[in-house]
Amino acid sequence: MSRLFRLPSLRTTALVAVPTITASTYLLTRPASDQDPLSSLPADPSTLYYNKPLHLDSAPFSFSPANSDGHGRPSQTWTPPTRADMIDQLRQADPTGAPAQSQLWNALLGLGKSVGLADYIPSPATASSSDPSTNSHEEFDLLIVGGGATGAGVALDAASRGLKVALVERDDFSSGTSSKSTKLVHGGVRYLQKAVFELDYEQYKLVREALHERKTFLHTAPYLSHPLPIMLPIYKWWQIPYFWSGCKMYDALAGSHNMESSYLLGKGKALEAFPMLKSEGLCGAVVYYDGQHNDSRMNMALIMTAVQYGATVANHVEVTGLLKDADGKVTGTKMRDVFTGKEWSVAAKGVINATGPFTDGLRQMDEPTTSDIVSPASGVHITLPNYYAPAKIGLIDPATSDGRVIFFLPWQGNTIAGTTDSAAEVTQHPIPKEEEIEWILNEVRNYLSPSIRVRRGDVLSAWSGLRPLVKDPAAKNTESLVRNHMINVSKSGLLTIAGGKWTSYRHMAEDTVDRAVVEYNLQDKVKRPCVTKKIQLIGSHGWSKMMFIKLIQQFGLESDVAKHLTDTYGDRAWGVCSMAEPTGMRWPVHGTRLDPVYPYIDAEVKWACRREYAQTAVDVIARRTRLSFLNAEAALEALPKVIDIMAIELGWSKNRMNQEFKDATAFLESMGIARSRTDGLSLDDVRRGKHRVNLAIEDEVLSRTVFSAAELDELKAKFREIDQDRDGKISEKDLRVTMVKLGYPEVPKGTAKRLLREVDSNGDGKVELEEFLDVAAGVKELGLSNAFSDIVLSPPRTQQGPVPVGRSGGGV
Repeated sequence: MSRLFRLPSLRTTALVAVPTITASTYLLTRPASDQDPLSSLPADPSTLYYNKPLHLDSAPFSFSPANSDGHGRPSQTWTPPTRADMIDQLRQADPTGAPAQSQLWNALLGLGKSVGLADYIPSPATASSSDPSTNSHEEFDLLIVGGGATGAGVALDAASRGLKVALVERDDFSSGTSSKSTKLVHGGVRYLQKAVFELDYEQYKLVREALHERKTFLHTAPYLSHPLPIMLPIYKWWQIPYFWSGCKMYDALAGSHNMESSYLLGKGKALEAFPMLKSEGLCGAVVYYDGQHNDSRMNMALIMTAVQYGATVANHVEVTGLLKDADGKVTGTKMRDVFTGKEWSVAAKGVINATGPFTDGLRQMDEPTTSDIVSPASGVHITLPNYYAPAKIGLIDPATSDGRVIFFLPWQGNTIAGTTDSAAEVTQHPIPKEEEIEWILNEVRNYLSPSIRVRRGDVLSAWSGLRPLVKDPAAKNTESLVRNHMINVSKSGLLTIAGGKWTSYRHMAEDTVDRAVVEYNLQDKVKRPCVTKKIQLIGSHGWSKMMFIKLIQQFGLESDVAKHLTDTYGDRAWGVCSMAEPTGMRWPVHGTRLDPVYPYIDAEVKWACRREYAQTAVDVIARRTRLSFLNAEAALEALPKVIDIMAIELGWSKNRMNQEFKDATAFLESMGIARSRTDGLSLDDVRRGKHRVNLAIEDEVLSRTVFSAAELDELKAKFREIDQDRDGKISEKDLRVTMVKLGYPEVPKGTAKRLLREVDSNGDGKVELEEFLDVAAGVKELGLSNAFSDIVLSPPRTQQGPVPVGRSGGGV
């Protein structure tokens, strides 16, 4: 049995095990006293897992970033409570009955007795209330519904002030809009333009607030966010002073929080920085700076840091109703575990609605007759290969064909382009519309060099995020949309926070908790003021830009894998690597990839299950890793590996594994994979590679062409017309019959065969649909033609002469 030791430097007495112990250790054992243990939490949660003297028997042993084990690795002794622990803590707050007996308490009690430390483990009855004689359940100060950016930010803010906080999410953390953003941390140059030209003070305040928050954002999680230069190409001379002065105003609004000053580039330097740019008519460019981040990973870091400060969080837990007292005031919620179907209630002094696009659903649980305040707008983004843009600079088109703004940005090794802005229905996983994808591609074509073929088939992934634009129900004109975030408290006391954007999540959370403290009379519970401007999120404290080199040297990782791990997990990358199995190869020594192209490895799936509450395959491919956002086809192919690992970690049955595959393929439809692509496909089919054989013809075609849906239908009809015997191929006989119909009365023997030979890429003497469409693509995009294309793609004529020998392949 591994040896246990105490953390005497914290008033919260914790059992901490050598890393072979996997039981949750944080805030699960504490001395029986009247003092709230949260009051002893430091402002910097990193001290909970390193840089504190730990005593093993009488020998002092300290962990720190510099000397923890000679390699600069922070200690991995802090293990978060499991999801089962979290649900058990939620059930302790059920006002409808006695608290459920925790299996974890029993396990720790038995372990404590075996090593003589039972006195440090209180009974569940003692732990359930500071005053057992007057309370039969533990009441939370705040219960937050919604685990996106806003909800996670509120949980961290409240917990770090010393409040007793719970957060539940119906799906997964950041499963909605918070994982489907443009990935920018920005003030919003388009908002500044509106503020100036429309003399809109609210827009001005929005930009100024976001620019100030931008610097804080990059400080709180430096491994997840970074400055990004963005180029604004200029094609009219008079626009140079206009855009340059606008970017300088953007810098000035940021003040001391500015990252880098904007600057002007001439045509030559602009093309040097962004070689893919269209050079014709280019006058120059202005480059300004904003931030970029990994949105769902940032959301996860917020959640885990909130857990470090004592928050109770649970994903895949649905709120099914509100609890109210005799006066009609909200006193908690009813909830249900999505997986088990078990239901219970949770009491709380205040309930906060932070459900984004789904805000009105919870508001109408409270007041069924209340009107909707959310006006959801769909923003579609697409992912393209990395050769579409340089790795270190983005591009903005401030005036698209319909007046919208579009970004073209490097992200996670690929390129993302978006976004659209159109009214949408509120759904869990909105599907991007084909016309919106085509609109983005057309706008991209307008700015890139004509030599670059912008193809529909290059779209690796496409997704739609719902932006929750809101109307303030307390405003006189309820039709106007709120430019910034909005806080509303109903008559029953339900507090709703809505609107805003990723960049300003922290300020939104601070405003929300400030309001909640007043509304729910929590002043006596607050141990410290808001500290989230200074808190660095989990993974930040031991991270450095050169940390990936140590991982390579210690674990024998490939360079891109090591860099990815440090940029995704920060100093927790050491823990991820410790879960990696040897590859059995000379190099890399560790790190078996989930996909041969992308740097995600098997150990990340284990880490997601053990340390980050991943419960479904979609949780892993979409939010713990970003594989489905980078390449939906790669995510489909990685599913067997992901599901196999999760089945071991979470104890799934064969039926559960098949259901996970079915749910994941349904989700991938919202990532751009056509439903026909996965219909009838099983987990074993993907293992055997059958999904490659069963590729829908549209996928095969779109990988090489740029046809619209209407053009594709027209070409397929043309192919069927030529294919006289309906065998799916154009033969010599089919072509001769077609030529006669088209008005070629004299077709020399062998001419049809020579025509086919020009376009028969696989050499079988016949032209299949893919080959036919390749010919059409060459005609459309590059003006390429030959005798075959001249004949079959031209309209029929009443008079035709013999086929020219020089065009038939029969010339000298």
